[in-house]
Amino acid sequence: MKIETKITEAVKAIVEELYGQAVPDKMVQLQQTRPEFEGQITLVVFPFTKMSHKAPDATALEIGERLVARLPEVIGKFNAVKGFLNLSISSRQWIELLQEIQANPRFGFLPVTGDSPLVMIEYSSPNTNKPLHLGHVRNNLLGWALAKVMEANGNKVVKTNIVNDRGIHICKSMLAWLKWGNGETPESSGKKGDHLIGDYYVAFDKHYREEVKERVALGMDEEQAKQEGPLIKEAREMLVKWEQNDPEVRSLW
Repeated sequence: MKIETKITEAVKAIVEELYGQAVPDKMVQLQQTRPEFEGQITLVVFPFTKMSHKAPDATALEIGERLVARLPEVIGKFNAVKGFLNLSISSRQWIELLQEIQANPRFGFLPVTGDSPLVMIEYSSPNTNKPLHLGHVRNNLLGWALAKVMEANGNKVVKTNIVNDRGIHICKSMLAWLKWGNGETPESSGKKGDHLIGDYYVAFDKHYREEVKERVALGMDEEQAKQEGPLIKEAREMLVKWEQNDPEVRSLW
């Protein structure tokens, strides 16, 4: 039985014993104790003052004493603030709750049904121009953890990974390989493919920076030099050809 249900049933019985009147469930108002007061659950006592013919704080004290006596395994102590009875849950009850949680691997999980929201979690979509390393494990673990959290909250989850092997960054590696690769392959160089592609991405950036630096030295605005340099223009042209299914560019890709 939930703690709130135990307290509600006990309060109804206590009020009937003390004041001789039956109490409907809706009259027992439980809420979270405000942070400035001690306790976890607060009973609103005002509805019972007409039955007790006593002040709210006196009614709260009277009910609080009976509650601790009736539910010692649930309520450790209480304090009354006017018409609010603040209840502190006993250590024994917390231990039982933790044991219950620990024994149930599905504790707190919401069921996934046909009407559950559909959620897609996309990860880790690594950059194919760079080798994978231990740092990428973090992205995988975050994506997996987020997917499990969403599932536990009752969502239908689809996990996906987008292979990021297209776009301007790929064209930069391809163009650098054409210009300075001399036909190098993983087999001829003894390098892993991702390392090899990454090397040419770095090579492009090196030559591109040098090109921008030369143009700035000749008096060109830096942003203009970055946008209008021959290398970046060639990479953009290659990307357009890739999008147009140019056979040579697609073969190289």
